[in-house]
Amino acid sequence: MSLKGKLLEDLKQSMKQKDTLRKNVITMVRAGIKQKEVDERIELNDEQILDVISKQIKQKKDAIESFKQGSRDDLVQNTYNEIDILMQYLPEQLSNEEVEAIVKEVINEVNATSMKDMGKVMGKLVPRIKGKADASIASSYVKKILG
Repeated sequence: MSLKGKLLEDLKQSMKQKDTLRKNVITMVRAGIKQKEVDERIELNDEQILDVISKQIKQKKDAIESFKQGSRDDLVQNTYNEIDILMQYLPEQLSNEEVEAIVKEVINEVNATSMKDMGKVMGKLVPRIKGKADASIASSYVKKILG
């Protein structure tokens, strides 16, 4: 089943179970997908849908920081719950050790020796970890190794 189909089935299920949080999160994802399809006049495939979900997770993480600064603990917890739901649609996430191993592999492939090569490394690295790990974590490993 396609990811779009799974989202629709999960939406129906959450409505039947009166799971408002899950329903709202799935509705938000579907709206993001629809917006991108309308803007670009294309039908999104599963990989592009994963990009939309990853982007929404990143936005939620940014929002958590704002909520913490505003001492809105109720919103912080709610947003963490939303992230948990979104993460269920992403492929299994890589561990930090796996990310570090991939970073080292890519650094060797492109013969990177200094921070000047960071762009080359990230250019080759991001497609490998897309949807499976946060690029900022990978970036910190690249900086640690090359720096």
